Amino acid sequence: MAMDQAAGLREWASRREADVGSCPQHVVEALVALARQGGRAPRPASVPPSPALASATQGRSGGEPVLMVLGLPGCQLDRVRELLTHWHDGGRRWVGRPERWRLVPVSVADAHLPLLVEQQSHWALWVESDAEAFRRAWRLLLTLAEGPCPRRLLVVHPPGITRQGLLDNLRQAAAHYFGIELVVLA
Repeated sequence: MAMDQAAGLREWASRREADVGSCPQHVVEALVALARQGGRAPRPASVPPSPALASATQGRSGGEPVLMVLGLPGCQLDRVRELLTHWHDGGRRWVGRPERWRLVPVSVADAHLPLLVEQQSHWALWVESDAEAFRRAWRLLLTLAEGPCPRRLLVVHPPGITRQGLLDNLRQAAAHYFGIELVVLA
């Protein structure tokens, strides 16, 4: 039995409403904050903001750099701060004071990733040091490349990983297959 056009539209709308209902509240709050700040993209009526958008836009001061971090659960952001401290202690002046960086975990599945890419200039990709690290990072880059994404990411990782092997292979593959530049400081 064929479905008429109106029934198809009703079904599509009900699925969309269910999808929107699953969006976290902090996403909604972030978009509202962005709209109040006069951001370039106002909050869509049916899509609430993401946690990353909220973190990136709330309480920003002119001197506080924001680093959007892909591939790392938010509860582990201290690992990125430890790496910034390691780089700072190693003489990398661009880091400045590691504690000043606002670190924001971002999921590649975040519906607001295109907006975040447009608004934020500092992006990083977390790469772990275990045997599955390349596969996880590759999948993340593959998903990221399917839509608007940052074209340059700083590779953040546990201290002690050398450039040879994992990091160089990932950097070369990202550039060759996706046109994404991975900046490796190991």
